[in-house]
Amino acid sequence: MEILLVLGLPLLGAVTLALFGARRFAPELNVGFSLATLAAAALLVLRVIHYGPMLIGREQFFVDSFNVFLVALTAFVGFTTAIFSRPYMRIEELHGSLNSLRLRLYHSMYQLFMAAMFLALLTNNMGLLWVAMEAATLSTVLLVSLYRTKASLEAAWKYFILCGVGIAQALFGTILLYFAAEQTLGREGMTALLWTHLNAVKGHLEPRVLGLAFVFFLVGYGTKVGLAPLHNWLPDAHAEGPTPVSAVLSGLLLNVALYAVIRCKVLVEGSIGVLLPSRMLMTFGLLSAILGAFFLWRQRDIKRLFGYSSIEHMGIITFAFGLGGPVANFAALLHMTVHSLTKSSIFFTAGHASQAAGTQNMDGIRGLVGVSPTIGWGLMLGSLAILGMPPFGVFSSEFLILITAMRGHPWATPFLLIALGVAFAGIFGKVQPMVFGESDAQPLPHSPALVPVFVHLAMVLVLGLYMPPALAEWYRAAARLIG
Repeated sequence: MEILLVLGLPLLGAVTLALFGARRFAPELNVGFSLATLAAAALLVLRVIHYGPMLIGREQFFVDSFNVFLVALTAFVGFTTAIFSRPYMRIEELHGSLNSLRLRLYHSMYQLFMAAMFLALLTNNMGLLWVAMEAATLSTVLLVSLYRTKASLEAAWKYFILCGVGIAQALFGTILLYFAAEQTLGREGMTALLWTHLNAVKGHLEPRVLGLAFVFFLVGYGTKVGLAPLHNWLPDAHAEGPTPVSAVLSGLLLNVALYAVIRCKVLVEGSIGVLLPSRMLMTFGLLSAILGAFFLWRQRDIKRLFGYSSIEHMGIITFAFGLGGPVANFAALLHMTVHSLTKSSIFFTAGHASQAAGTQNMDGIRGLVGVSPTIGWGLMLGSLAILGMPPFGVFSSEFLILITAMRGHPWATPFLLIALGVAFAGIFGKVQPMVFGESDAQPLPHSPALVPVFVHLAMVLVLGLYMPPALAEWYRAAARLIG
């Protein structure tokens, strides 16, 4: 029942907001549906804690410690982003950037995007997973192009083409997976693509076909993760779309795409018995972390800056999953959590900072603490958190990843340290004058919704100082499932 609520409430929200998304109460309606989805996700978490993994809907939907953790994180960040978007989108309407029809499109597509991500997380069918990722792509293309400017349409087109090509590669990987499965499971139709069935017989699947399938899965879903060299769509989509869309793209969609890759990794490593998938994840992860860090220095747009930061951090998470083992998987899950919370809070403050200054160019954003202390300090604290400054949780997860790399793959440690050092210097050097410089920016016409910013940062701070035992056990259970 809880799974059906998590899937059904955003769909109902999409239909309702397609009808009423242009009304003045539409932002509140968007928040209401997001809150209801969060409540359903909380009930699902409690059910999994008490009763363990579940299969429903003729085994088409499956929930365990790994995906229920991401469902809870997605529902929470989706709710706080909906809260943030209320004043943000109204300010955009006052500035003439949006009209009522585009606001209706935004609200309905926001809920549809959330529904697609929940479907990708909860489905047990690898074919349906592909369909959900394609639906997420199509809905976010419309969100990225919401402003209908030349730059936003170009960014949406680039996003559609690159991710469309990537999704096509993932489809070919799914076909290869079915080909390998039917040799063992027989001609069972779509049930041959059920992850639980595949996981039970993964040791008997054809290893060469499965190894080739993983290459296509990594290229396909890795495009949506933003892994280099498949990352070109991500900075443009972040910069040109509305800021709430940037927050959920960076904080949620990248996690969901990586989740798909890890589900495939579990099957392939259980079949071929070698570390090819892990080595590929480590290679692409390191490349992404290094390129993302160095490209930070070239950016002048504040949202592009943190878009490249997302590439760097998804590279670090991918590298950690490639390391494998209980500690590295635990650290990767923790880093997914703190990155989602921190990066979404940064985009919240960056969006309002751009509205106050009238530009996304960092040279035109100065003295935020003088205009709005909450925006200024929110951006500074969020930047320090994402840069891994103690005692924030990002420091804890990066420290665990580093010591695990030192123990098993010491050659990779210098590359990680270089990426972290370059990113620290690049972001801090650009954020400091934006927060403390001289400013002529104007106060915002609506009070910004910055409570989510400090709630997110408080959670990241707590995770750096104290890990609740129940949450730690949850991470450990999910890490064991990944293997």
